[in-house]
Amino acid sequence: MTDTPAPELLIDTPEPGIRLLTLNRPDANNALRTSLLRAIAEAVAAADADPELRVVVITGGPQIFAAGADIKELAGKGPLDVLRDPRVDHWNTIGALRKPLIAAVNGLALGAGNELVLHCDIVVAADDARFGQPEINVGVMPGAGGTYLLARAVGKAVAMKMALTGDPLPAREAFAAGLVSEIVPAGEVLARALELAGKIARKPPVAAQLIKEVIGRGTDLSLHDARALERKCFTVVFGTEDKREGLSAFIDKRKPAFTGR
Repeated sequence: MTDTPAPELLIDTPEPGIRLLTLNRPDANNALRTSLLRAIAEAVAAADADPELRVVVITGGPQIFAAGADIKELAGKGPLDVLRDPRVDHWNTIGALRKPLIAAVNGLALGAGNELVLHCDIVVAADDARFGQPEINVGVMPGAGGTYLLARAVGKAVAMKMALTGDPLPAREAFAAGLVSEIVPAGEVLARALELAGKIARKPPVAAQLIKEVIGRGTDLSLHDARALERKCFTVVFGTEDKREGLSAFIDKRKPAFTGR
């Protein structure tokens, strides 16, 4: 009798409104081969479509986040293979998630692993975590946001140093550069990420979605266009039931009960 292989991605709902995704390739340092990336994209798309879910948390477990793409899978690819690579669509699906996405990072987040971090909105890191784009060390370059998303997160100077040397940033430097939102002791990363997720899950989801959209898109817009986008989204939230509930609760000095309407 053959044992059923463990799934590459573990999916859980640790509390209402929160979807937890755990990369589960420990023997391969959670390398993001295509099948795992596809599983992440499918889980993200399902969470995006589920009105009961408000926040997604992704982690690699207590030892490592993800140490890049699967080198053996990439070694035989040529230009046409890369041009037709389904990984592009999977990354686009992850990037299109409208709900907040939190990364809980222990250990290494390298290459595609760091690019997955770059697709997240909040990053909670262990104090011994490290983040890097080492693709240049094997003759290639980042291909899923490890140049343009990295530069937007940490600035040109730090991004250039990371991508051109391949050297990783320790957690403290990553926090100072703007890649990491918060640093906690190793062993507390997932708990803190879930704590933040719970806090956000109790907020009005329409407002959370629009905040993510405006901050995400606004950095690529002119000041005039970013201001217009913010004002448009600000106007939209004034048509929600959650706006009325939130303001009424504040006036009544009680906790609001947001419904997502």
